[in-house]
Amino acid sequence: MIDEPTLCDEDASVAIKAVCSELARLGKKGAIAVVDSHGETIAVLRQHGAALSTTTIAINKAFTAARLRRPSSETGRRSRDPEQGFDLAYFGDDRYVGFAGGMPVIKNGAVTGAIGVSGLTQPEDEELAAFGVAAILARNAPSSQ
Repeated sequence: MIDEPTLCDEDASVAIKAVCSELARLGKKGAIAVVDSHGETIAVLRQHGAALSTTTIAINKAFTAARLRRPSSETGRRSRDPEQGFDLAYFGDDRYVGFAGGMPVIKNGAVTGAIGVSGLTQPEDEELAAFGVAAILARNAPSSQ
């Protein structure tokens, strides 16, 4: 049996609360998704006032970051030039996206899940997802006591 580290519901709660607090500080609305190491949804929240489409996009950003083990912004079709990327259809799953806003959670060199945020600009989504990742890592950091 392979024992693979993955995020849990408590990690998801910490990340969602942290991102919601930051969204409130900014006076903005969005959707936050937290997935496990396989990209399967643990928790998702669409804030009141956020566009309906943000839910699916946040989930897909998190899925992409977890499955590909890198930020979702590093994926996608930027052109037909092999140096610039390729068509996402090659992945064979329409949940993969090339938008910024999905960030993997990496603990001890292993991807344990990912956070996806949608509803703002792509740079803002990515910054907020990174904020959620930092909250999870801080929660799981060994105490200095």
